Amino acid sequence: MKLNPHKILVSALVVLGLMAAMGNALADDKQTLAKDAQNPIASLISLPLQNNTNFGVGPQDKTQNIFNIQPVYPFSIGENWNLITRAVIPVISQPAFTPDQSREFGLGNTSLTGFFSPKQASAWTWGVGPTFVVPTNTDERLGQDLWSAGASFVALTLPGNWVMGALISNVWSVGGSGPDENGMLLQPFLNYNIPDGKGWYLSSVPIITANWEAEDSSDVWTVPVGGGVGKVFKLGKQPMNAQMQAFYNVVKPEFGANWQLRLQLQFLFPK
Repeated sequence: MKLNPHKILVSALVVLGLMAAMGNALADDKQTLAKDAQNPIASLISLPLQNNTNFGVGPQDKTQNIFNIQPVYPFSIGENWNLITRAVIPVISQPAFTPDQSREFGLGNTSLTGFFSPKQASAWTWGVGPTFVVPTNTDERLGQDLWSAGASFVALTLPGNWVMGALISNVWSVGGSGPDENGMLLQPFLNYNIPDGKGWYLSSVPIITANWEAEDSSDVWTVPVGGGVGKVFKLGKQPMNAQMQAFYNVVKPEFGANWQLRLQLQFLFPK
C-alpha cells in the first residue's frame, strides 16, 4: 500500500473544512471541555484515535503509518487523589526496508501508564506513575519481544486561554528476547484556545524521543518541530475533539522519518 502525501493533506483539509461547516459549537462550557481534552491528566473519560503518517522512513524512503488507539479512564482514589490510566495500542503499516521485503501490517507493542494526580486545585497540575510496555507485536518488524517498565511524570498549567506543560517518561527492558531497551519520551504541549473561536484552538505537541541504546550517537535523538489546529465540537450529542498537526524532524536517526502528519479524532465523555 503506497500512501500519497498530497492526497493525505487534501483529505485532512477536507476533514477540517467539514468540521468548520458544521458550525456546531458547544455550550458555554466549550472552553473548559477543550482544556480538559488538551490536559493528559484531566478527570475525563475519552477515546483518542490518532493517526501518524511518517514520510521518508528507512533506506528506501518509504511511508510508515501508525494508528494509535488511546483509551483514557480516570479513577477516584479517596478524597485527595485521582488515578488516570492511559493505554496506547498501535496498529502499524511498516514499509519494506530492503528490496526483497514487503510491507508488514499488524499490532505493535502496547504502552500502559497510570498517573497519580492530586485532586486539589492549584496553579500547576501534576501526575506521576508507572509505565509498562507489553510485547503485543504481531511481527518482529513491528516491535521487539520485550517487556519494559519505567516511570512517567507530567506537569502543566492552564492560565487564561492556554494549556501548557510537558510529559516525560523513560522505560527499560525487564524481560523477553532481543536487544536491551532504554528509551525516553519527552512530549511538551502548548495549546491556545481562541477566544470566541467556537471551539477552535492552536496546538503544538511534538514527541521527542531518545534511544539511549543506539550504537551511533547520531541515532539517539528524534526532535520534531511543528504544530497545527484543532476544534472541539459536537457530533449530534457526542462531544468531539479533532486536530491536525504537521512536524519536521530537525534531528533524526539515519533512517528516521523526515516529517510527520498527525490527525486525531477524540471522543469525549464528560461527567
